[in-house]
Amino acid sequence: MKVDPAIDAIRKVRHEISAAVGHDPRRLVAYLRELQARHPERILKQPKLPNAEPDDANISVEPQSVGS
Repeated sequence: MKVDPAIDAIRKVRHEISAAVGHDPRRLVAYLRELQARHPERILKQPKLPNAEPDDANISVEPQSVGS
């Protein structure tokens, strides 16, 4: 496997962050949400597709019957 210093640096930082929250997934998510709240300018918005439904569209999915 080829060694990539950038990937190694990212993995090191991710491990440090995980260790800082005790490798607890819930604490990690809470920490990441706090960062998002503190730095909303860093959050990228996904562009909407031209044929996408409006955000307030009421979409319901009916279960399909099997064998009918």
